[in-house]
Amino acid sequence: MASITIENVSKIYPNGFQAVTELNIDVEEGEFMVMVGPSGCGKTTALRMVAGLEEISSGTLKIGERVANHLTSKERDVAMVFQNYALYPHMSVAENIAFGLSLRRTPKDVIKKKVADAAEILGLSELLQQKPGLLSGGQRQRVAMGRAIVRDPSIFLMDEPLSNLDAKLRVQMRTEVRRIQRRIGVATLYVTHDQTEAMTMGDRVAVMRAGVLQQCDRPQVLYSNPTNLFVAAFIGSPAMNLFEAVLSDDGTKLLLGSQSLALGDDVYQLRSGLQSFRGKKIAVGLRAEDLPIASSDTRAGAELKASVEAIEALGSELLVHFSIDATRLSGERTGRVADEELLAAAIDIVGEGVARVEPRSIVQTGEVATFAVYPERLHFFDLETQNAIY
Repeated sequence: MASITIENVSKIYPNGFQAVTELNIDVEEGEFMVMVGPSGCGKTTALRMVAGLEEISSGTLKIGERVANHLTSKERDVAMVFQNYALYPHMSVAENIAFGLSLRRTPKDVIKKKVADAAEILGLSELLQQKPGLLSGGQRQRVAMGRAIVRDPSIFLMDEPLSNLDAKLRVQMRTEVRRIQRRIGVATLYVTHDQTEAMTMGDRVAVMRAGVLQQCDRPQVLYSNPTNLFVAAFIGSPAMNLFEAVLSDDGTKLLLGSQSLALGDDVYQLRSGLQSFRGKKIAVGLRAEDLPIASSDTRAGAELKASVEAIEALGSELLVHFSIDATRLSGERTGRVADEELLAAAIDIVGEGVARVEPRSIVQTGEVATFAVYPERLHFFDLETQNAIY
């Protein structure tokens, strides 16, 4: 087993395009690290540099204690699982799993034992003589993982391995992949564009945008304390509600469109940096679950009135889509543009949002609903830098 250390690694192509910029990530032995971000953010390029499939333009890659920049893929002792399973249809499951070992002229008795052990871990023992065409998508994915496992690699690399599965099977396989990784205990770098997949699978999650690492931390930290507008908007489903607001001159109120939310001293104890934004425009974020329908029992510090546009009944909860007369902001921009252009492009004049409320809440489409707001749960961001205000 080994760790993965990525130090100031960049990738610049001959045409001048910079796909990855000074990336720093450490994956400890046995850790499951997920890299997530929108298409084109550089996460797959980073994975391919670790695998030895892309040359590193600058920086240092270590696998264990070895500098791996100039090692071949074979010398790096990595196993990679792709979204395309790349199974041989004319071979049995056992033959597919054993293929890499056979190429290395591994003794047959060793191959047999390794295949049997991998099949037991993966729940494939009864399917070893089947052909891939007779397997489900999840079973084929496990065969692809088996081919990697039998090699006893130092590290695992996975490039969106579940993206070809249907939604229900993806949920099941998320649990399976984590169970298998924990049992094997090998450092794993996993790439996906699905933030739900990242949050449910990763010990830690690295959020990428335009080739730059935005934040790397435990899933709950990313959710509760996003470092900037992009992470706030990208992490979470539904996405965080983000609006332009003004902090009053005396700092006691937050002006959100035509409404004002009272801010108590507890907010400044949590976010002392707000003191320097009095009288200025800022961005405010509200998680959907932090907007219950106001009642005598909520005991919230403030209330927000909004027009109900639509309601999604999901059984265990209601998603209430609403609008207010405040400017909505979006952090989900993937273009490689200057910050000022990015901010201008992120503004939407429609103040739409969503609240997650109890299924028995009394709320109707077309009416005005009153949501409870807990000021201490608000998120604040600097509009110029897009960074969180702490």
